[in-house]
Amino acid sequence: MHNYTPSTVGIKSWAEEDRPREKLLMKGKGSLSDAELLAILLGSGSREESAVGLAQNILRSVNNNLNELGKCSVAELRKFKGVGEAKAIAIVAAMEVGRRRQLSRIQEKPQVACSRDAFNAIAPLLMDLPHEEFWILLLNRANRVLGREQVSQGGVAGTVVDAKIVFRTAIEGRGITSIILCHNHPSGNLNPSQADIDLTRKLKKAGEVVDVLVVDHLIIGEGGYYSFADEGLI
Repeated sequence: MHNYTPSTVGIKSWAEEDRPREKLLMKGKGSLSDAELLAILLGSGSREESAVGLAQNILRSVNNNLNELGKCSVAELRKFKGVGEAKAIAIVAAMEVGRRRQLSRIQEKPQVACSRDAFNAIAPLLMDLPHEEFWILLLNRANRVLGREQVSQGGVAGTVVDAKIVFRTAIEGRGITSIILCHNHPSGNLNPSQADIDLTRKLKKAGEVVDVLVVDHLIIGEGGYYSFADEGLI
């Protein structure tokens, strides 16, 4: 029997335990690599490579980063030979399901005990955006998240924030005693600008006037965040 490279030979030629679908059934979903899971979504490859080989090429194009894959559009995915509209849509839909699964956790009104808790509650909304958005997390006296509200949406370089909108939402909400400011930096740079610092100070002072405490300001970037509270800036 001759040797072969999985990326250039059809999956049906592989040993059954090495085929992604059969492997999932036999060993469980956790046993599959990212490429193998993506290959299941693709269903097939091209004449030149298997579904797994095609999946590996797609992942290499985003540095094997699933967060980056989640940002890809249908048009971008269709540039790969062997990926038609249906396959591209399947990948985009799967990435969106994963994002919404993360969002569903907030329905349980999680308690925010640290900046990481706040990040987990808001990150799925902001991490993959190509433009800036400003949101607030609304907390009750027990620091449980009662809601998330979008304040503004801008461009790549920034967004305008109106303090009246920020605190109107907080004041009108029942049981809200504090808020956490949140916005994203599409560039991935987590460092606050001087405008970010000035805005935080302005909103903190405004909150003291209306008896709504501003407890933190998070800047969300690629794979991480910056907390004003953790850095002693609020």
